[in-house]
Parts: sequence; structure tokens; C-alpha cells
Amino acid sequence: MTDQGAEPTAGSAAEGAAPTAGAVAAAVQTGTQLTVSRGMADWLRRHHTSFAFTSYQTGQLFLVGLLANGTVSFNQQNFVRAMGLCYQPGRLYLGALSQVWRLENMLRPGERANGQFDLALVPRNAQTVGDVDIHEVGTDADGRVIFVNTKYSCLATLDLVHSFRPIWKPPFISRLAPEDRCHLNGVAFDGGKPRYVTAVSRSDIVTGWRERRHEGGVLVDVETGRIVTDQLSMPHSPRLHDGSAYVLDSGRGEIVRVDLESGEKTTIAFCPGFLRGMSIHNGHALVTVSKPRNGTFAGLALDDALRGRDAEPWCGVLVVDLASGDIVEWLKLEGFITELFDVAVMPGVTCPMAIGPDTAEIRSTITFDPLLQQ
Repeated sequence: MTDQGAEPTAGSAAEGAAPTAGAVAAAVQTGTQLTVSRGMADWLRRHHTSFAFTSYQTGQLFLVGLLANGTVSFNQQNFVRAMGLCYQPGRLYLGALSQVWRLENMLRPGERANGQFDLALVPRNAQTVGDVDIHEVGTDADGRVIFVNTKYSCLATLDLVHSFRPIWKPPFISRLAPEDRCHLNGVAFDGGKPRYVTAVSRSDIVTGWRERRHEGGVLVDVETGRIVTDQLSMPHSPRLHDGSAYVLDSGRGEIVRVDLESGEKTTIAFCPGFLRGMSIHNGHALVTVSKPRNGTFAGLALDDALRGRDAEPWCGVLVVDLASGDIVEWLKLEGFITELFDVAVMPGVTCPMAIGPDTAEIRSTITFDPLLQQ
């Protein structure tokens, strides 16, 4: 049973009505305008999916889907330093500043929240791990949450007593220390196990990766510790697809395919921004791009690549056809928000929404299983 409070904050972006690129949605709370490509609504419909993405810069979770009238739906909630995402049917995990959040769908089959949303995610648990700089999040075959603990240079899982339980560290890391030595940041799962990770370098000293941003980024086999390739620049978000690894070669602004035996790298597409976060669905990669930040991301090959194309960096989500390398659809943010982190497709979901942990709605939205009534 549900007792829903006020409707959540949501906007919409119309498709294809204008002869230009797309339509501008209502400004988000931070004064950022959102624009979608003319074909985005049709792409979501044809591929039977919606998606989520995060901005750690502003601490927000965004959910994108389709309203009944065919326009693109845009739902926004606040989670401090929102980063890694992992979607499972009816459930979303979110890594944040000091917690791993678990959000659950409160709807029964066939129900709609506020007459529109076929997925209504409510925060049901926040496991406190401390500020360990959580990056990507996933689950293994047993449903155990595994996250990239960047501060301690390891993969970790949740612990009922301690902040975390380390389960693996790269062979080049001599010991666990709160020093962000190599900037371990991404993990790919295969067969219900973490199989490959990305790190910016093989450094084993405090923040040593910052001197290795231009080259030497690695893809590492978790099972063997083998370095599959060290020819990447600030890599992120390894994903396995059709027998190959797809990786964001972020310092160069490229999606690349890596042969898992030889380590040979093939460029799939150039994207106009600093890449973090990738989710693959029906032969397409959804990736987030950010405007390069001064300092950490300055002076990378990406800068020269943008200048060579007479282009300015984007902040948004791109849909890339992995077969052709074409950017077929896009979502763009302009204004205050300039950096995004992760993206996760939600197959089979048409129009998702969430309720934030610090909202009036969370206090008035009460649910229970009607079958448990006496």
C-alpha cells in the first residue's frame, strides 16, 4: 500500500518539434538548462529503456525517460557527491560522499506513480562507509555490493561493523593506505565477478597518479593481476561486450576497444569532453562527458583534440553506436553543472522517478505489503 505525498520535481524536454537540435527543458534547480537531440525520445522508445546519470559536482541523481505524451521526462534528486551507479530490475545502488545508497521501486506491477512513472525509487538503506572516494559500484553473483574504494586503492564490499571490507588490490599497491596512490576508478563485471579494473597509473605513493595523467593508465585483470594494457590516459569505466573490453580513454576523449589477449587498442569514437561513466545497451554506449576542470584535467591530449576540431567541450550524455562510432543521440547540460560522473541504463523502464532523502516526499511516502494485512 502507498500513501504518496506531493509530486516530485520533474521536467520534460520535447522531441523533434523544432528545426534545430532539440528542445530546452525547464531549468534544473542549479540554473542549468537541459537540451536533448531530436531523436532521443524515439531512441528511448525503440530500445525500451530509460537511464540514470549523476553529477558529483552538484550532488544530484538524474533520471531520464518518456512521458505518456512522448516527451522526454527529466527527474532530479539530491544525493551529496553522487557518483557510481548500478541498476538491477527494481533497484538502484548509488555511491555518494560517505554512503552507498540502495533505492527500491515501491510500485507493484501495473502501478503508476502520479499517473506517469512506472518506476518510483525510494531510498531504503544507506550503508555508511566514510569518505573513501567511492567511484564505481556493482554487485556480484550473490548480490554482494562491490565498490571501487579509490582512496584506499582497492575493491571493497560492505561490512556490518567496519567502514568496508577490502577484497582485492592491484599487485603494484604495496599496502592499503588512505592515499589515492593510483586512482583506481572503474570495474567491469563478468559472470557475476569483478574481472577488470582501470587505474590512472601504477603509482605506489600518495597521489602519485597526478604525475602520470598523460599516459601509463592501465587496464588490469583482477583474477591474475596482469596488466592488459598500459597505453591509456586517465582511463575510466571498463565494460565487457562481445568478447572485448570497452574503456574510456578519458585523457584523449576517446572510447576504445581493447583486445583482452594482446592489449591492442582500437579507437571507436571521439567525444567532446572528459569521459567518465559508460553503460552499454543494444550495441550502443551511453557515456557522460564533462568540461575539463582546470588543474587535474588541464594539459591533456583532449585539449589539443578539441582545438584541432575547433570545438568546445560538452557536459552531457552521449549515445554512441559502437559499430560505426557515430554519436546518434545526446543530452546536453549548459549552465552551472559542468561535470558528470556515471550513467546506467534501465532496460524495460519507460518513465522513472526517485524520491530524495531530504525531501518532504520521503516523510509522507509510506508503503507496506498489502498481503501482510491481518
